[in-house]
Amino acid sequence: MVVEKAGSSPSKPVGDRSPQQQEPLGHVKKTKQQVCDGFTIKAMMKNTVVRGPPLAGAFKERPTKPTAFRKFYERGDFPIALEHDTKGNKINWKVEIEKLDYHYYLPLFFDGLCEMTFPYDFFARQGIHDMLEHGGNKILPVIPELIIPIKNALSLRNRQVICITLKVLQHLVLSADMVGEALVPYYRQILPVLNIFKNMNVNSGDGIDYSQQKRENVGDLIQETLEIFERYGGETASINIKYMIPTYESCMLK
Repeated sequence: MVVEKAGSSPSKPVGDRSPQQQEPLGHVKKTKQQVCDGFTIKAMMKNTVVRGPPLAGAFKERPTKPTAFRKFYERGDFPIALEHDTKGNKINWKVEIEKLDYHYYLPLFFDGLCEMTFPYDFFARQGIHDMLEHGGNKILPVIPELIIPIKNALSLRNRQVICITLKVLQHLVLSADMVGEALVPYYRQILPVLNIFKNMNVNSGDGIDYSQQKRENVGDLIQETLEIFERYGGETASINIKYMIPTYESCMLK
């Protein structure tokens, strides 16, 4: 005779199963949702979430490439040197600016608009303004050679580079006669990036936007540049600007 030990539970039959716990009424069982791409077979199944489209990257900055301006500067081909003044840095030209070959030097300086490191950025931008101030009649024949460097600088989509390039464009149009009209055939290369950033203004509310005082607000600078293009671009400037930037409102009709 087998005696059971005290406290030991009675043996369960082999075929017996523990009763399942019943879920309360109204309880919804959670199912794991799977994420899939759109326009696929999985997207039509239950418990699937369609992943949204990727970002277009219209405002994303592009990487910079080595410029010809940096190569020529490091090789010592430019007749310039850095001069420190009480007002800041300025360029010391080794020759008279009026005697420079604008067909050779001006496109190279415009190529330096893509630079963002010192001293290359300073020499390129200050050199452009100095040459535009003293260029006179030498600027107009060089316009076709300046379009590709301007397009490359704007295509970087860097806010700082765009602001500097817009200021250079304004100075270029005002530097000599007929320059504004000569730029009209090249609006298709210049204006597409401006159309993207045209409405990029800072909504500061009741605060003070110091970028307006420093002229670093992209949206305002684009509006100023387009108005200068229209005023100095002749009769067809407004139509061509409107074709590339449909939201632009003519400043001549105000």
